[in-house]
Order: sequence, then structure tokens, then C-alpha cells
Amino acid sequence: MNTMQLEKMLNVRLPQGTHARLTQLTQATGRTKSFLAVEALEAYISQQAWQITEVKAGMEEADRGEFATEADMKAIFAKYGN
Repeated sequence: MNTMQLEKMLNVRLPQGTHARLTQLTQATGRTKSFLAVEALEAYISQQAWQITEVKAGMEEADRGEFATEADMKAIFAKYGN
């Protein structure tokens, strides 16, 4: 079985300032631009996927009529302030 992971190429145009900051980060960390770009994309994709999942779950709860009661909201406001 081949355990080598297949990779795809992605070309991205960066604003000059972003490219300069990326270059500084590569020098500071000893990592390649590709490594840092993949790491950043993976973090972004994970965060977006989590957010989409949570929004869909909230919409499904709303569709079922599962809303916070007035007492629930008052308790939240009391705990965290107005």
C-alpha cells in the first residue's frame, strides 16, 4: 500500500504586504511558505466548517421551535451583563 499522500498545486496571488509578512514569518520560524500557507488554510477551513455546522444546528433548533425562554435570556443577561 502506498502511504504517500497525493498533493495538489495551488497558485495564489498575495498582496505585497502579506507576502512580506509571510517572508518574515518563514525567516523567524524556519518553515517554508508552503508549510505556513497549508497550516493557515487548514486552520481557516476547520474554523469555517465548525461555524457552518453550528449555524445549521441552530437553524434546525429554531425550525423545531427550540428557543430560549424569556427567563433563560434574563439569566444570561444577569450573568454577563446588559
